[in-house]
Amino acid sequence: MNAPFNAKQQQTRNPFAAFVADDLSAELLKPLVFELGWPPESVNKGGLRAAIQSLSVTASPTILLVDLSESIDPLNDVNALAEVCEPGTIVISAGTVNDVRLYRELLNSGIQDYLLKPFTADQIRDALAQAQMILMGPRHGMAEDAKIHTMTAVIGARGGVGASTVAASLAWLMGETAEISTALLDLDVHFGTGALALDLEPGRGLTDAIDNPARIDGLFLERALVKANDKLSVLSAEAPINNPIITDGGAYFQLQEEMKGAFECTIVDIPRMMMVQHPHLFHEVQSVVLVVDLTLAATRDTIRILAWLKNNAPQAGVLVVANKVHPSLTEIGRKDFENSIEREIDFLLPYDHKQAVNAAKLGKPIAEAGKASKLGQAYQQMADKLIALSNDDPDAEGRSAKSSLLDEFMAIFQSKSKIARK
Repeated sequence: MNAPFNAKQQQTRNPFAAFVADDLSAELLKPLVFELGWPPESVNKGGLRAAIQSLSVTASPTILLVDLSESIDPLNDVNALAEVCEPGTIVISAGTVNDVRLYRELLNSGIQDYLLKPFTADQIRDALAQAQMILMGPRHGMAEDAKIHTMTAVIGARGGVGASTVAASLAWLMGETAEISTALLDLDVHFGTGALALDLEPGRGLTDAIDNPARIDGLFLERALVKANDKLSVLSAEAPINNPIITDGGAYFQLQEEMKGAFECTIVDIPRMMMVQHPHLFHEVQSVVLVVDLTLAATRDTIRILAWLKNNAPQAGVLVVANKVHPSLTEIGRKDFENSIEREIDFLLPYDHKQAVNAAKLGKPIAEAGKASKLGQAYQQMADKLIALSNDDPDAEGRSAKSSLLDEFMAIFQSKSKIARK
């Protein structure tokens, strides 16, 4: 179903056909199909089995929608469907099973999308629009689609250290200073401040994605993201605190995958509890910013988190950033902290109450509102170091050189950063 298609073949085939198992779905589809200039008769009753039977004797359409509701073994039946579909057919499936594993397996088998029934008119429109965009553009997976992408996870050693503040400033610097298309993904669904730090309304995109992972695709992402400026977009949430989020993390992983294709850089603000619940979120990050404060509790948890990262994200370079550091008000000294964690702190962000309050009033990240201050300059240096991890001292303990896969992207970043400063 994913093989390249021949243009002449496409011209002789019907543009669309649907095989659905119930009258309600058929009646919903017909007017939508008519809107696109396709005959309502292209909507058929019978589901996946009927599709296989029909396409075994007729040419398959360019876009095919099949209903899996009556299928006992959807994956096996989809493989049978692939045998009767001509190369280049884009297949959209629908069904009643809300299972992230099934969704992933269907996509791996060549299905373009999976819609959970009962679907809405808007969901159908989105799915068909996405299919048409794929037909008009280069096929997914071809060289033209290849993009260099870097993903950075920002986590706090404990609550209140300012990890979300750091994440917002880093995202702004990536977009504004380096002119790199950047997404800020704030995974604190109930209390996230990613949008708030940029004076934005978070919208419902993130909660919608968690509720229905099957809908996550490029078109969904485009509509769900809130733009802060031309180079920075945010996906955040303020879910009701009486509404617990129950998820296996599949939606978060799918969002990361889609952002890799849509942006050059993703900053993911990850609450530390998600390390325990969803360790797979760290499997593809190239760098981790671990935000700490100079306290006994942070010392203990930094040691534990660094050990966890070594086992669960060995590919990632790690920056340890001490935030809100006041020379005379630290619980333990820098040297004692570094001796305990057995590595150096990469950056100290000075305590600057005035800049923090001013940024909050302006609705801007500290890196923007206080760019001329010592704190703002420290943020800029951190952003430069973050993207150039592999170019730093390779002998410094704890500084990973494993981010060398980003060399080409780093060269681009540094070049753009120099131009922007001029």
